[in-house]
Amino acid sequence: MLEEYIRKEREKKGILLMTHIVLGYPNFEQSLALVEAMVESGVELMELQIPFSEPMADGPVILHANQSALEQGATVEKCLEFAEIVSRRFPIPFLFMTYYNILWKYGVAEFAARMKAIGIVGAIVPDLPPEEGAVYLEAMKREGLAPIFIYSPNTNVPRLKLISDHASGFIYAVARKGVTGNETSFTHELDQYLARCRAATDLPLAVGFGVQSKQDVDFLRGKADIAVIGSQTIRVVDEKGVGAVPQFIASLR
Repeated sequence: MLEEYIRKEREKKGILLMTHIVLGYPNFEQSLALVEAMVESGVELMELQIPFSEPMADGPVILHANQSALEQGATVEKCLEFAEIVSRRFPIPFLFMTYYNILWKYGVAEFAARMKAIGIVGAIVPDLPPEEGAVYLEAMKREGLAPIFIYSPNTNVPRLKLISDHASGFIYAVARKGVTGNETSFTHELDQYLARCRAATDLPLAVGFGVQSKQDVDFLRGKADIAVIGSQTIRVVDEKGVGAVPQFIASLR
């Protein structure tokens, strides 16, 4: 159970790290090397993004990675096969992140069953609100998987609680409005927002969108359970290669 895993790991550590990769970027061989480097560097969870042509929650860095992966022939089936390899090989939980059209086209029930079969523990589908997710929620529950829903700074308190009622595993609290990859101000305003999030749910909290440094991770200690690092890792790979990833992950600790 994902929530139980997070709570056990949190007993040992002040905050957990969840990284994010776009499957097939720079290519599948490098994706595998990237997963291996991240796991060996001690990350506790990982998002595997299935590329999509219109990733509406993502900024230019991850958008480029999505487009590049698709241009090189990344398909849903290749991503599922890759996910099975890493979930069997490495001892951390892996989640899918993608957009609802992928699940709808594949068949929601069939996709959830395939996730279960290959060892994926949950999914983040940012363009599917819980009110429209009955089929998805039913399929995820049937397979014992965690549907991860999202809080944002403009989510009011009643909706925070509604989202929590439908979520499982953890809640993903985006640190600011907008898309991934832009700079986030880790200030008192963010502090107040995370306090509202914490008060609205008993689930663990993950915080992403703009986490780039040890200073950012340290700010989140005691306020969140998981720091999510996405765009910055892709920047490191683009600028310095996969070999630079372990040093970057170590710097966040």
